[in-house]
Amino acid sequence: MSAPYALHRSLPSALLLPKPTNAHPHPQFSAKMFLTLSTSILPSLSQKYPQKVQFIFRQQIQPWHPSSTLCHEAAAAVLRLAPGKFWDYSKTLFDHQKEFFDVNVVKETRNETYKRLAKLAGSVGVEEGKVYGLLEVGDKPGEDGGLNIGNGVTNDVKVMVKVSDDMWSGLKAACSVVG
Repeated sequence: MSAPYALHRSLPSALLLPKPTNAHPHPQFSAKMFLTLSTSILPSLSQKYPQKVQFIFRQQIQPWHPSSTLCHEAAAAVLRLAPGKFWDYSKTLFDHQKEFFDVNVVKETRNETYKRLAKLAGSVGVEEGKVYGLLEVGDKPGEDGGLNIGNGVTNDVKVMVKVSDDMWSGLKAACSVVG
């Protein structure tokens, strides 16, 4: 899918939008919904209402699935490195989602999961090594002696969580329609 649908950016200036007053949340955004949206709804809206409808894909981490954070971090890395590939990568993640369900990651380290996620990014044309470079968590304390050093997209994830909390005030919607 082309970049016009990938309007979401992991930068505070793009994410910190006013709280919508007429949002309709859908808490079960799924691969099926994504496929329907990307193959039917968005192309149709683009033809019918060119330049009048904007779709913003905001990532919603599901903290009850630990690997959800890792997948969203990988998407944030792709978004930072190659914004035009974000939508393709999102589709690829949905296509491969079962590979990252709890039982399929429980026996690997966090960095091993990141390597698999970076390899998927490579499959859509984003440089695998650069994606992994943003995701990898080191094993040495930070310069200040800190042990929770995060990775290259930790601040992006903090923005995602902040925007989600601000927008929904406790309601964790995975998909919403404003308008």
